[in-house]
Amino acid sequence: MKAKRISAVLLSLLFAVNACACGDSSSSSNGSSVTQTNESSTASQPAEGFKTTTDGSARVKIEQSDFTVSGKKLWLNGVNAPWIKWNDFGGSFSFMEWNEHFTKLHENGVNCARVWISCNGEVGMDIADDGSFSGATDQFWADLDELFAIAEANQIYIMATVQSFDHYKDDDNVDNSKEKFEAWRNLIQDGDKTDSYVDNFIVPLVKRYGDSDYFWSVDLCNEPDWIYENKECGNISWEHLSSYYAKAAAAIHENSDVLVTVGMGMPKYNSDQIQGNVISDDYLKTVLGDSSKYKSELAFVDFYSTHWYPWEEGSGLGNPFKQTPEEFKLDTDKPIVIGECPGTPKNGTLEEQYDSAYSLGYDGVLAWKSSGQNDGNGLIDDITPATNHMAEAHADEVFPLNAG
Repeated sequence: MKAKRISAVLLSLLFAVNACACGDSSSSSNGSSVTQTNESSTASQPAEGFKTTTDGSARVKIEQSDFTVSGKKLWLNGVNAPWIKWNDFGGSFSFMEWNEHFTKLHENGVNCARVWISCNGEVGMDIADDGSFSGATDQFWADLDELFAIAEANQIYIMATVQSFDHYKDDDNVDNSKEKFEAWRNLIQDGDKTDSYVDNFIVPLVKRYGDSDYFWSVDLCNEPDWIYENKECGNISWEHLSSYYAKAAAAIHENSDVLVTVGMGMPKYNSDQIQGNVISDDYLKTVLGDSSKYKSELAFVDFYSTHWYPWEEGSGLGNPFKQTPEEFKLDTDKPIVIGECPGTPKNGTLEEQYDSAYSLGYDGVLAWKSSGQNDGNGLIDDITPATNHMAEAHADEVFPLNAG
């Protein structure tokens, strides 16, 4: 396997050299990022610039509520690698830094990573103040081409997070002249503009990379709970938010085999037993309606990705590391991953939590976070003892293609 990995990395390096013709967005030698001026970049439908090295044998599917690869069960031994530098794609992306990071992840038993390909919508996206959306920049697509080459070389499945509550957040700590939150609020609350976003970004995304076995899933939004609950994020209704999820999910299913989810911050909006599952099949079909151009039968998420932090247990929302999915009050008609949790638990060890999640019936864990700045939840060296442990204890399910 080591020889295979070295060969794959060499291939990805050759890919990077070729990609330089599209424009170099890597960091300078002193570590400071060279940020592209996206306002002057041209947004367009992406050219066919990415060619996968995969053949379909590593594609993640869902069979009987399990993730599988070539008919073998897959357990997602994951991390959040949301960014190395905020707004990497179309901005401060560095091939060498991402390649080094993914190589280290693979060496430590990681088989999947959740990457925020758009952190707050201020870079790489061509969106007007009124919410009109034209597409992503050429530099964005060039950077993402390199990410997927790196992912394939290192056998790491990508969950691509395309939005966050940060897109909608009025942040008093940043330069207001660069903020786009009003534009994103306008987009999400206007059906035609939401359609343009789906047609001009979501569909091109899955068409461009959908043939890659390592494009595991699209996460349509990071923690939309706060967009609904918090004034600083707009207090936008679930009807508007879930209408976008329904349209995007239907479009993804119509155009690719890539799986779809929404990274919910709390179980209460992901459970009919608490406050209602706003991404359930029935709710997404209801908000989509019969008049939509998108196919209602394709408006569903493929799996649930709930996030958990210790404050939730103190607020009465339970603890997935102590409760089965049923006890945690999640709907169990689909696979369930714990899409975020602290990399440095307050009680016990992360190894124990990954073990517990496996034993209780969850389909994977992605701790926060392996890259970027330390926000108090640890970084890669805090997480890899757990991923190494799971890769050794459950090798046949973490890397099923290598199983005998």
